Amino acid sequence: MNSEVNESITEWVREGYRMEDWRPDRLWDPSWNIKPTQPIPLLFESAKGSDEPTPRFEPAHWSLVPSWSKTLKLKYPTFNARTEGITEKATWKGPLKSHRGIVLANGYYEWQTNPDGKTKTPYFIHHPEAPIIGFAGLYSWWPDPAKAETDEDRWTLTATILTSDAVQTLADIHDRNPVILPEHMWRHWIDATVTGDQALVDDAVAAGVREAEQLVFDQVAPLRGDGPQLVEPIAG
Repeated sequence: MNSEVNESITEWVREGYRMEDWRPDRLWDPSWNIKPTQPIPLLFESAKGSDEPTPRFEPAHWSLVPSWSKTLKLKYPTFNARTEGITEKATWKGPLKSHRGIVLANGYYEWQTNPDGKTKTPYFIHHPEAPIIGFAGLYSWWPDPAKAETDEDRWTLTATILTSDAVQTLADIHDRNPVILPEHMWRHWIDATVTGDQALVDDAVAAGVREAEQLVFDQVAPLRGDGPQLVEPIAG
């Protein structure tokens, strides 16, 4: 994700909210190689310090950690959340009700298993025209039990990205893809006054299919280090 996200999100907020309510607590530092447990850019609504929810934009730990967990590191992966039966999972059903966010990205990587069954080929998947896409996500604030309640660093914002069955055009690369929300659905998805349920998720998945079908993919070199060169297609 490059630095365009800061300008793009500020413009989006300007069109739908009062700018005096805008709380970009930290601007996004560009990165083209983000791994689970590293920071991802999250757009969400919060009523913190306000009578009504206001938009916020903050880096989040990429792997949702429930507030009841004793440690930040879990024994099972939580960087993605399957949408099928999501309300039946203890880790997801709480955040789904009112802690929904949008994870912003220029695109994402996926690895296709080669015929030998041992090696994989990386692809960068992105929209051919839109510079920013939004993944449907959930978030949770995790309190560090080792820190005092008055410690400002006690709370860690954590998040996950929802996934669904891959659309036909991407299925040869991987059998799942992130749920991509069209921009006109962003505000409803993050609206903290809307109670999230399976129907809301199913609507997001349906809209996400149409968005995912527009994506294109390029084979890229093995991911090493960081920088915009990682998303450059391999010539040939």
